[in-house]
Amino acid sequence: MKNIISSLTILGITTTILGSSSFAQTSEIEEFHVVGNEPFWDIKIEKTGIVYQALDQKTQYFPYFYPLSAQGRPIDQVRVYQLRGKRNNMLILNRVESCSDTMSEKNYPYSATLIMGNQVFDGCAEKKIK
Repeated sequence: MKNIISSLTILGITTTILGSSSFAQTSEIEEFHVVGNEPFWDIKIEKTGIVYQALDQKTQYFPYFYPLSAQGRPIDQVRVYQLRGKRNNMLILNRVESCSDTMSEKNYPYSATLIMGNQVFDGCAEKKIK
């Protein structure tokens, strides 16, 4: 029993440390604008969280952990945002040569995959210009 309590305590401390280190890097988070069509959806990745909008839906705000990168790849190649507070919700950005949003025919440097529960949406993204 003592070993179980010790293990749980260590797990809790590790989770706290990992969680806080994720947020400690918020000054390094780059902001993005993400769009998708059919159905239309729009995301703004900001330093404080992700703002999700879709047609005929209420705007949703998701805090997130610092984005993960693919093993052996720089963060600018693949970014995975785990949306906090919702199970299995994530946003994946992949750097590509060109991604078209199919409506404006504008080319974007990132493709985007948004997973919301059991739905998957496809779109494009670009870094916000400051």
